[in-house]
Amino acid sequence: MANNKAASGIEMAILANRIDSIARKMANTLFRTARSGVLNSGHDFSCVVLTADCRLIAGAVSLPAHVMAGPDDIARYVGQMHPEMKKGDAFLHNSPYHGNSHPADHCLLVPVIDDDGKHRFTVLAKAHQADCGNSKPTTYMGNAIDVYEEGALIFPAVQIQRDYRDISDIIRMCQARIRVPEIWWGDYLASLGSVRIGERELLALGREVGWDRLETHVEDWFDYSERRVTAAIRRMAGGRVVLESIHDPFPGAEDGIPIKVEVEVDPAEGHIHIDLRDNPDCLPCGLNLTEGTARSSALVGVFNAFGDHTIPANAGSFRRLHVNLRENCVVGIATHPHSCSVATTNLADRVASPVQCALAAISPGYGMAEGGPIFPPAGGVISGRDPRQENAPYVNQVHLGISGGPATPSQDGWLTLIHVGNAGLCRHDCIEVDELSYPMIVKERRLLTDTAGPGKFCGAPSIQVEFGPAGSEPLRVFYNTDGMVNAAKGVLGGGEGGLANAFKRDASGAVMQQPACAGVWLEKGETIISVSSGGGGYGKPCDRSQEAVLRDIDEGYISQAAAASTFGIILTASGALDAVATKAARARLSEAASLSGAP
Repeated sequence: MANNKAASGIEMAILANRIDSIARKMANTLFRTARSGVLNSGHDFSCVVLTADCRLIAGAVSLPAHVMAGPDDIARYVGQMHPEMKKGDAFLHNSPYHGNSHPADHCLLVPVIDDDGKHRFTVLAKAHQADCGNSKPTTYMGNAIDVYEEGALIFPAVQIQRDYRDISDIIRMCQARIRVPEIWWGDYLASLGSVRIGERELLALGREVGWDRLETHVEDWFDYSERRVTAAIRRMAGGRVVLESIHDPFPGAEDGIPIKVEVEVDPAEGHIHIDLRDNPDCLPCGLNLTEGTARSSALVGVFNAFGDHTIPANAGSFRRLHVNLRENCVVGIATHPHSCSVATTNLADRVASPVQCALAAISPGYGMAEGGPIFPPAGGVISGRDPRQENAPYVNQVHLGISGGPATPSQDGWLTLIHVGNAGLCRHDCIEVDELSYPMIVKERRLLTDTAGPGKFCGAPSIQVEFGPAGSEPLRVFYNTDGMVNAAKGVLGGGEGGLANAFKRDASGAVMQQPACAGVWLEKGETIISVSSGGGGYGKPCDRSQEAVLRDIDEGYISQAAAASTFGIILTASGALDAVATKAARARLSEAASLSGAP
């Protein structure tokens, strides 16, 4: 019996990795063939494999904000609209009201149908577009009062291929309304190649191992994943915590947006419950979350909290995680015509961060601090005309400098996280590649001292970036910055991360403060200065190892003054550690922390 179990376990591992490798092949196809920088440099896409009845099996190297929830609802909606799917079909979907994240994320979905005509699996590729037809040249319309002002092309479960051939009507619609039609066409072909690779590989796997055996494996894999997440929950302490995180004032929400999360851990039963219903109604701006992004962001906070990243994130593990949402809620189920243009980032992080903080409060040793809020100008969408390309228009999102990694119970925050929802899978741009691709120049990219949330483990420090047009043609940058007022919070005695900011430097060198949400024109000689948020700290700063603090000083992460006042590390005039003074200073800081109630 033991040998049978071992053999069964080995087979499960092999087949799970075979399916996971298919999702990876899909992702590699999209990454290597996409035309826009947001895909082939920024990696802002996801590829998944679903069961025929719309349950997530695998989403290798996918962004959690894209796939924790949403692909299942997308597949279900497409199936309802097209109940008679056939081999060779492909569907384009980006409706935020029917499972998708936001309109900029174009999804291509293909049913995997075997030689007998039976629908066995579904593959889906989700790719952020360089331009999606918005009324302004940005894929993040933060100040849009509704979907009509936003202006994005919405494709609710629209068939784009039949019998492996494009339906040219749909192609022409996209090319007519998108500012960079050749870029869109290239990215469409990359996504199409991705899902067709997934289809081909799954058909080959089914023929090799047998469809019944493969479907039995999937159910066993879900059961195994459920057991893994149940065991993780049972190792945690039980309890219920209500926390609040506040988004900065923003167009359509001039007083800011308080977000309340209620988190309950029931280790005896092996369940975690998250309630987001006690929050404001949808707002007249583009920050409203979709059902997919609201649910995903809550689940991201939970999986971050476990600390064990070998637990599969799929339909099986989700059985033990319950997220309560309501319709017409800013962090719930957005209703038409509310805009969800920025649904993947700002408020999504204001859900994920307090969830992981709440789990740290319930069960110290788990969870994370708050991640740095986004999006500063260095993560914005640039546009203009390129004189090197016969004055052709360009539009693209850049990832030039966004940090924000929250501290964990065992390590410092991830320096290039970008934001909680993408788990560091989106990549920072190579400056030289951006300067070759667009008529722009990056004058500075550096870390800022004393901006990392202090703690036993510190959050990531802020990054400052300055960039502008390289020649005489103006450049425009759209961004939606959070964290200029409300910094990332620490947990269990950890401190706040540095604030975000945005400035414009004119041709004379004068520097002017910029608003949180803007589309800034930069003329010749002008630049924008972007400061990203730092991540929150985990645990008391006085508990940080002396070696780590000394290393931080050497790296320029913290100043000697902050080392003394915040961490209790005292240096002599020659720069050596003053052991006696340090011992006394750390004792004072520890006593003060205890009196303040820090654990």
